[in-house]
Amino acid sequence: MGTKPELLLKDIAYKQIKKGILEEAYQPGTILSEKQLVESLSMSKTPIKSAIERLEAEGFVVVSSKRGIIIQDISIDRINDIYNLRIALETFNCEQIYNKITETEIKYLDDNLKAAEDYIKELNVNKFAELDHEFHLIICEIAGNKEIKNILLNYNEHLYRITLKHLNKEPERMYKFHDDHVKLLNQLRNHDRECVTSMKIHLEDSKKILFQ
Repeated sequence: MGTKPELLLKDIAYKQIKKGILEEAYQPGTILSEKQLVESLSMSKTPIKSAIERLEAEGFVVVSSKRGIIIQDISIDRINDIYNLRIALETFNCEQIYNKITETEIKYLDDNLKAAEDYIKELNVNKFAELDHEFHLIICEIAGNKEIKNILLNYNEHLYRITLKHLNKEPERMYKFHDDHVKLLNQLRNHDRECVTSMKIHLEDSKKILFQ
């Protein structure tokens, strides 16, 4: 049997609505209706409803019977908690890999940074933000702890949304984030345990920038 059209459409609806939230085409606090989404996405109510249920479960929207579909912002407290969790997990990842990382694994990180340089020159904050988070996930992949990877993946899109929001305000921050990653890569290449401290400082600085 083939895939039912509604099963495919609900995934398309989910991706398109989430893209609008991440890139702030739908600003936090915006109230949408099913009718608006049906019209803008040219779909029936069924896939839209399914997509909204999924986005609500992930914390991107809240559905109110009286008001409609409300685009959620991320609270300061939650951002702080997520970054503190990242600091604990990602410094642990660096501790695990700095003395055994291979040349092949270094190349994955190096390729990421080279691609990021091109997007900095173009001032393409969307693509840079994707590669910024990919850099951290590559380190996580190298460390090989599946539970840590699942935790970080769970927060990845929320973190992407936060990063994108602030880079759109100040694109020059891309240079600072990229310089930090270059420093981390060089320390990993040299099997230097200081990469653990550098990761901690990088994430702490990133958190401070978000609160400015």
